[in-house]
Amino acid sequence: MTAIQDIRAEEIRDSRGKPTLRVVVVADGQEGSFDVPSGASTGEHEAHELRDASGGMSLALRAIAEDIAPALRGMEADQRELDAALITLDGTEAKSRLGGNTLIGVSIAAARAFARAARAPLYEYLRSLASIPPSRAAPLLFVNLINGGKHAEGGSPFQEHQIIPDTDDVREALDIVGRVYEKLGARIRAGGSEPGEGDEGGYVFPVKDVETPFALLAETSSGEKVFLGADIAASSFYRDGAYDVLGQRKSAHDLLRMYRDFRAKVGLRFVEDPFSEESFADFSALASTEPDLTLIGDDLTTTDPERIGKAAEVRAIRAVIIKPNQIGTLSETLAAMKAARDNGIDCIVSHRSGETMDDFVGELAFAFGAFGLKAGAPHRPERRVKYERLLALTTAV
Repeated sequence: MTAIQDIRAEEIRDSRGKPTLRVVVVADGQEGSFDVPSGASTGEHEAHELRDASGGMSLALRAIAEDIAPALRGMEADQRELDAALITLDGTEAKSRLGGNTLIGVSIAAARAFARAARAPLYEYLRSLASIPPSRAAPLLFVNLINGGKHAEGGSPFQEHQIIPDTDDVREALDIVGRVYEKLGARIRAGGSEPGEGDEGGYVFPVKDVETPFALLAETSSGEKVFLGADIAASSFYRDGAYDVLGQRKSAHDLLRMYRDFRAKVGLRFVEDPFSEESFADFSALASTEPDLTLIGDDLTTTDPERIGKAAEVRAIRAVIIKPNQIGTLSETLAAMKAARDNGIDCIVSHRSGETMDDFVGELAFAFGAFGLKAGAPHRPERRVKYERLLALTTAV
């Protein structure tokens, strides 16, 4: 019988220089590790991230050393039982006692150790845990080339402006992204701005209106086979029943008309979180009036099977962002993906703004034929490693 022999953790730094966790699990002499990411733009319903008052990881490290490791050592190497034990140990709905960051660190590190102990590729091990209908042969790349919102001071109020290459060939998609990225940088500089860089590697520059970033992406991607997308992250500028967009208060109806205009003017195809995180009815209204605009839930759904089910009931979304650290364990992540696919909703596996050099999300997207992988601008090493893992898997298997 394969059993868990040890669990340990250390503090490392994420791509923003902030403390996070590296967790190692040992089972049958095989080690698995996971470097835990962290989000800046977080939904109200996400699993709680356990941090010290100073932002450090000593509380999280203590939770692993004093609560989790003693309880799980000697346990049989079974993913579902391990994740169930983690959830029971925490005992709170929001993972607020031991922390969603500690739980996901142990859960995914264990998955890697269990896969190695079974002498199985990680993607095959993941497939053994759940039956999830695939969406595509290879995920589309949702690539953020212009940063804004909470990921970039002084830029667009919208968090991400994306291109999505329309190809199953990951190498071709990355080549397209590289060409557009270079053209976009040159075009921004030609307009008189020296762009900065956001948390996810996209360009940041001052904007006077919300149309300019979309127009620049449409111009510089012209001739390439791409879709345009955006993560609006509308909860980040929702205040007292209205949306503050560049100093102007706008209603949900104002935003709805604005998205329609973007669809008509630049061919916007994908929109993530166009309204605040409780606005199921507004999502539904936009989805019903703009059937060619694919609405994506993130803060709305937070990788939670129940919230995904609610969104499906009211036909609010056609795709959902999957972030393992939003929910807290691998088993719960897979349950969210299955809930989405069982309701005809596509999954887009995603990184976080505070990232590490871990490539797990690339593996997860490949394992279940996700509709998309969202990992930021690929010139940044912590972003590129995710795309490179997906590329290696799609070319080798």
